[in-house]
Amino acid sequence: MTDIRNAKIAILATHGFEYSELTVPQRKLKEAGAQVTVVSPETGEIRGWQGKDWGGSVKVDRALPDVRPEEFDALVLPGGQINPDLLRIDDQALEFIKAFLDAGKVVAAICHAPWLLVELDAVRGRQVTSYKSIKTDVKNAGANWVDKEVVVDNGIITSRNPGDLDAFVGKILEEVQEGRHERAAAAG
Repeated sequence: MTDIRNAKIAILATHGFEYSELTVPQRKLKEAGAQVTVVSPETGEIRGWQGKDWGGSVKVDRALPDVRPEEFDALVLPGGQINPDLLRIDDQALEFIKAFLDAGKVVAAICHAPWLLVELDAVRGRQVTSYKSIKTDVKNAGANWVDKEVVVDNGIITSRNPGDLDAFVGKILEEVQEGRHERAAAAG
């Protein structure tokens, strides 16, 4: 069991993340007392996407090559179309995510971010939700896709879109405080 005030949570993102899907969890988790670190393959700042165009930027706290999954209790994966598509072809990003999955740590993916879980074969046999446009991808990866604002399956949290952020962050807080989850290792 991890007190949220002692929790260390990584948010992994790169350019093209859905702005609210990074900034809302970042703010709410910090307000709850967690230490939140934005991790990216990039350094400096990464630019988000808002609506139909580029939005604001977020400061990268630590570069991906300089962090270890063991430093964190949970991982948040914001969506957007561009961000997870870039990260799912980044071997270092995939290894980082896989380490959280293998350790039974909380992994939370919203919108298009379940693509990263698909890439690691981490949704097979699990109940998952996502943005509706990747529903078929998620189902083809062996998941039981459901249309709900938030779904939790053994410490893996998924949500559909920015409209689900309150439920998404609420489940992150709840699952982090529950602690590690026993589950089969990711195949990817």
